[in-house]
Amino acid sequence: MDNDFDLGTMISEGISERDKKHIWHPLTQHKLHPTMLGIKKAKGALLYDESGKEYIDGIASWYTCMYGHCNDYILDKVHQQMQTLDQVVFSGFTHEPAVRLSEELIDILPDNQQKLFFSDNGSTATEIGIKMALQYHFNSGEKRPVLLAFEEGFHGDTFGAMSVSGLSVYNGPFEDFFISVERLPVPNEKNIEHLLKFLETRLVKGDIAGFIYEPLVQGAAAMKMHDTKHLDSILGLLKKNGVLAIADEVMTGFGKTDSFFASDHMLNKPDIICMSKALTAGLMPMAVTSCTQDVYDAFYSDDIGKGLFHGHTYTANPLACTAALAGIELLKSNEIQESIHRITEAHKSFDKEIKNHSKVASTRQCGIIYALDLDVKMERYGNLRDQLFKHFMDNGVFLRPLGSTIYISAPFTISDEQLHKIYDTIKSALEAL
Repeated sequence: MDNDFDLGTMISEGISERDKKHIWHPLTQHKLHPTMLGIKKAKGALLYDESGKEYIDGIASWYTCMYGHCNDYILDKVHQQMQTLDQVVFSGFTHEPAVRLSEELIDILPDNQQKLFFSDNGSTATEIGIKMALQYHFNSGEKRPVLLAFEEGFHGDTFGAMSVSGLSVYNGPFEDFFISVERLPVPNEKNIEHLLKFLETRLVKGDIAGFIYEPLVQGAAAMKMHDTKHLDSILGLLKKNGVLAIADEVMTGFGKTDSFFASDHMLNKPDIICMSKALTAGLMPMAVTSCTQDVYDAFYSDDIGKGLFHGHTYTANPLACTAALAGIELLKSNEIQESIHRITEAHKSFDKEIKNHSKVASTRQCGIIYALDLDVKMERYGNLRDQLFKHFMDNGVFLRPLGSTIYISAPFTISDEQLHKIYDTIKSALEAL
């Protein structure tokens, strides 16, 4: 009787109140933000809180649920897989969903990618990419302890990933423990010639193992975008000097940039590609790090110590592999490809309408990713940013501003009506500033 009463009391308190007792949330200073919104369910492009209010998910829950929440096709495929094989350790065993996924991924990845290494999340995918690059040269008898990365890049929360990330709010307490990293400014028309000359001089030392970068769009850096040709010229120079290119496609991968991968836009393809987020359509945690045959061959040896010793309990989980397979099938469908085109064109029309607004400093777009910078001074996590977030949520739209940048990366399945409600809510926010 007491247990029943306690359970009833807990439920009556609501999810948000119960959450406060024990949960420590990511990217949260709980003294400043003690209350989390309780989400009860989701479907398509909509989230529903515990009071029943609905919100259009304008960022696909951090670029993951690209085929909509609780997609019936994906759920059905995963449900079928649950009846056959739920989990098996991936060391010494394999299974059909993993093998099929490897075949399907290789089919849509750049042509130079040949091998896949499974893991659990985006940070780990980049961590493995970093380890591949460093050990590639170590196994080859070269001492190359330095990595290159772009300024303001973000590659995850593990130590290697933090080392190559440029956002100090994440990294500050740990910087004394990082691996050796040198940073490059993001290329543009003004700096590209100087940047290439600097690299030519710097590469002579022969101590740089790899270059990790977010191709075309730096997500956590407020959707900063750079030109294809400039990145291509950097990649070409590094390739000539034996530096491995590590493309962090955790955010940009799987259709967001008008191609399967942002790397498709470059002539010089990466040696290593890191994937997660939309890989499993937001349904299951999983990540993949792919590489060329040349990278793999540096680890292929009679010497066991030259192997890549990295593993997780849930590596290549069959359910996650099945979700990924269903997602790729949808991505390649005419329906989703038409939706990607529809959203891209809708953003272009919105941009024409909004870019000259007095409160808009600049706008940019890459595929279905759209961003605008406000012409106001704001902290990344300050009061004005919080007010802006509240305005969106009060109006039933989930957008998460990055400082003074508002961005959209909605599910491919979002309706025109939902998309225009996002646009209208942004316009009303501008008028309220």
